[in-house]
Amino acid sequence: MIIRLHHAQITIPCGAENEGRSFYCEVLGLPEIPKPESLQHRGGFWVQVGDTQIHIGTEYGVDREVTKAHLAYHVNDLEGWQARLEQHGISIIDSIPIPGYERFEFRDPFGNRVEMIQSVGQ
Repeated sequence: MIIRLHHAQITIPCGAENEGRSFYCEVLGLPEIPKPESLQHRGGFWVQVGDTQIHIGTEYGVDREVTKAHLAYHVNDLEGWQARLEQHGISIIDSIPIPGYERFEFRDPFGNRVEMIQSVGQ
């Protein structure tokens, strides 16, 4: 039986860890968590979101701009997040409406698709 999602992984270009930390840890405010020593040589870093981890790995030759694959962060201040991202030069992309939620999308500095979503009227 699957009981919960433990982690998801996204990738950034090899050698872009400092820029990745600046975005994910500083702009998004996600706390970095230690990677096991046995994996540290592989590059990247890990962050915590609630009880779920996001593993930010590194790889060459990926065109992240062409995929619909994404992470969605459930937030309680969608407008505040939009303003914060725009202050950091991130372009906001309107999402197709779905009942019970407001949401928008953006691409991180590496081209990964990201969604911010907020429950409404529930």
